[in-house]
Amino acid sequence: MTVNVSPASHSATPLKKQEWSWPYWFLVPIYPYNQKRTLRQEIVPGWIWTFEQLQGIFYVVVPIRMTVVRLQRGGLLVYAPVAPTPECLRLVNELVEGYGEVKYIILPTISGLEHKVFVGPFARSFPHAQVYTAPGQWSFPLNLPLSWLGFPPERTHVLTGDSSQAPFYEEFDYQILGPLDLRLGLFGEVAFFHRQTQTVLVTDSVVSIPDDPPAIVQLDPYPLLFHAKDNASDSVVDTPDTRRRGWQRICLFALYFQSSSLHIPDWKKVLGDAMQSPSRQAKDYFGVYPFQWRSSWPQTFASLRGEGRLIVAPILQELILNRYPAETLAWVDKVASWTIERLISCHFAAPLATSSSQFRQAFAFLHYSSPVTQPLPQDDLRTLQRIDRLLVRFWITPDKAPLTQESFPQE
Repeated sequence: MTVNVSPASHSATPLKKQEWSWPYWFLVPIYPYNQKRTLRQEIVPGWIWTFEQLQGIFYVVVPIRMTVVRLQRGGLLVYAPVAPTPECLRLVNELVEGYGEVKYIILPTISGLEHKVFVGPFARSFPHAQVYTAPGQWSFPLNLPLSWLGFPPERTHVLTGDSSQAPFYEEFDYQILGPLDLRLGLFGEVAFFHRQTQTVLVTDSVVSIPDDPPAIVQLDPYPLLFHAKDNASDSVVDTPDTRRRGWQRICLFALYFQSSSLHIPDWKKVLGDAMQSPSRQAKDYFGVYPFQWRSSWPQTFASLRGEGRLIVAPILQELILNRYPAETLAWVDKVASWTIERLISCHFAAPLATSSSQFRQAFAFLHYSSPVTQPLPQDDLRTLQRIDRLLVRFWITPDKAPLTQESFPQE
C-alpha cells in the first residue's frame, strides 16, 4: 500500500497562513480555531486520498479526516468533509483537474457537529455536487432544517435504507447504523464500501490508536509538548520521545476522559503550582495544569492501544452502543459481509490494513458469549461508568440493554 504525503502543507510562509484561514471557526470554537492546516495523503494510487486537519479542546488534539475517492466514470466522491480552507480547496482542485469534478458529498454522521458544520461551506465550493446525508439529522439547541444550517436544499438528499437506489451504487455500497435514540439526541453513522479497492470508510464507530503522533499533529507540536509535562513547572524539550509521550497521554484523555492512571489534584494545589509555572501566558492557560500522571500510564495506554487493533472508542462502548446492542450488531454483520482489505476512519490512524473478522471482533463487547466481553480494564472505564449512571438516573439517556445472547461468531 502506497501512502504519499502532499508537501503542500509544510510551508510556514505568511501566504500559507492565509491559506489555512477558516473564518467560521466560531461555529465550533475548538483548537486550532481559525487556522486549520491540511495534509493530503494518497492512500491507493490514483483512487483514494485523505485530507487531514486538527481539532481539540484543552490541547487534546486528534486528526479529523476527509476521504476523497475517484469515480470510474470520472469525478470524485467526498466522504465527511473537513473545513474548506483555501489550502484544502486547492488540494482538492488538484484532484479535480486530474479526475473530474466533485459529484457527491457525503455526510455520514448524525450527531457529529465537527463533521456537519463543514458540509454547507464545502458544498458551496462545489456547486455541481449532490449532497447525501445520513438519515435522522438533528441540531441543538434548536432542531433546525438542514437548509437553515447552510445545506443547499435543491442538492441535498437523505440516504435511504436501500443502497442500490443511490446513483453511486455501481461503485459503492453502504450500510446505515441508526438512528439510535439517546433521548438527548440521536446517534448514527453510515459505513461506505468502495468495491474497486475493498476499502471501508467509517466515521466514529471504530478507530485504531497509533503509537506515535500522526503527521498532522506534529505540524504543530505545542499540544504534544503541553501534555508531555508532569507538572506545571516542567520545561520540556522537543524530542521524538517527548512528542510520543504527549500524544499517548492525549489519547488517554480523548478516549477515557480520566483513566485510572490520571489523578486530578485539589484546586488549591493546582493554583499553587500555577504560580510556580515558568509561563503564565494565556496560551499556557496561565500556568494551570490540573493533571498528575501515575507511573502506570504507559501500561494504561498499551492496554488501550492493543498493538493497533481496531477498537470501539470507550465512550461509544459505555454511553451509546450498549443501549442498542442488537441493532449495532446487525449493522456490524452487514458491514462484515463485505470483503474488506483496508479501513479509513475519520479519526486517529488511517489507513488500516484489516479484515471483516477484525472489524467484527471490535464489537465483541456487545456479545454475552464473547470470549472478550470486556476488552478494556474496568478501572479505566470508571469515569465513563459514573457518567453513565448519572445520565440514566436523571433520565437523560436510556439505560444500557442486555447483551445479545447470540453466539459470538468464530472466524
